Amino acid sequence: MRREFTGRHMAAILVAGFGVVIAVNLLMATLAVRGFGGVVVDNSYVASQNFNRWLREAARQDALGWSAGIGRGGDGRLLVTTGGVPEGAAVSAEARRPLGPAEARAIAFRRVAPGRFLSREPLPPGRWILRLAISAHGRRWVVEERLQ
Repeated sequence: MRREFTGRHMAAILVAGFGVVIAVNLLMATLAVRGFGGVVVDNSYVASQNFNRWLREAARQDALGWSAGIGRGGDGRLLVTTGGVPEGAAVSAEARRPLGPAEARAIAFRRVAPGRFLSREPLPPGRWILRLAISAHGRRWVVEERLQ
């Protein structure tokens, strides 16, 4: 025996279908908001006014000819290998999580060999954005890299 397909059946299908779509959208929006740890810039207009200055600073930094490679040892400590950096340079960094709850750590380094610096403490596993700064003789060089 076949039952007749009525308007009530169609209404139930539409309500259930849209209910699933709305529930998935709410879930995804909630996950997106909880997973974003901060603000990219506080004021985009002010940031746009500084853009040309940032380009000039980047050109001056590139003219130094300094370079740095960042690696992570088995114990979680970071090893920075520099190139073209003068003797007596100081290395520091700030690590922050790109996703999830905001977490930031200041990282101190000590020189272990010419052009090689080792972090004093390990960095916990996971994804990090590392802002590395090298200072020597009144000049400063900064780079951001992602660590896995």
